[in-house]
Amino acid sequence: MTFKPFLAALATALVAGPALAQDSQVLTDGTGTEITVPADPQRVVSLHDTSLTVALLELGIVPVGSHGRTPENAQPNIRSGKLITGYDFDNSAIEFVGNLPADVEAVAALEPDLILTTDWQTADVGQLRSIAPTYVFPISTMDDFEVYRTVAEVTGTTDELEKLEARYGAQLDMIDALVTPQDITVSVIQANAGELHVWNTYGSLGKVLRDAGFAFPAAIDAIEGNERQIFSGESYPDFDADFIFVTYAVERGETPAMARAALDEVLPGWCEVMHACRNGQIVYVPREIASSATYDSLTALTQIVASHVAGRDYVALGQ
Repeated sequence: MTFKPFLAALATALVAGPALAQDSQVLTDGTGTEITVPADPQRVVSLHDTSLTVALLELGIVPVGSHGRTPENAQPNIRSGKLITGYDFDNSAIEFVGNLPADVEAVAALEPDLILTTDWQTADVGQLRSIAPTYVFPISTMDDFEVYRTVAEVTGTTDELEKLEARYGAQLDMIDALVTPQDITVSVIQANAGELHVWNTYGSLGKVLRDAGFAFPAAIDAIEGNERQIFSGESYPDFDADFIFVTYAVERGETPAMARAALDEVLPGWCEVMHACRNGQIVYVPREIASSATYDSLTALTQIVASHVAGRDYVALGQ
């Protein structure tokens, strides 16, 4: 970005100065910087689609601008936006402000009163702070739903969050009323490029399974932190369970059959090795729903888990 255009855009934003007359709150962001943010922000720019934009939308805030993905030969999009929230750039007033790095001039031109960014975004934080109060989320070290809660605190929408949390609690109670989760083992696996990928807790799907109280194989419980771990095909039996959940990426054009083929690439004939697969107890879930940190995703996942595990006969592992 050239310096003069940025200054011109910045001057426009400063003349407008929408945040100055608002009530405010003082918060400390992920960089340890004290930020004075408007108590009721009206023009929010989000610089991470899946971690921030979809949360804002679910909390009732439509940002004036958002970071988005730029796939080759396709229009920019808010990843998971349309599938999870119904919003994307092509059907809303949300302006695309770039990918990585975000376009600081485009951000300034929107005259935001609050900018939300992350330690993943490479747009210069100093320049962003010269446009509007800028809160930095250290998403590389924060749990997804801790990020969500902080988004609610920064934007003054904790009342809405409490309603979403109450709904999620009721959904977990529903599962607990239908089955005894502690007596059922579950596992989440994913294959890519001939490798088996496993997490201690796989996104929102893993959160639902752990919050509900299901049991996991010892090999999954032994995974420290929540970074992806890679295993060979010989490790398949370590991740066997009563039910195995496998994800596939809808937005990349993937299907359950493709996810199954990817598992075959890791170990041909894997289905015969795994109790859950031999007995038809594999559940295929769209990855965008399984990994999206939103309460709408948690709603969908509690329904998916309950519908596949409760009210049916299944062959328990070891029988």
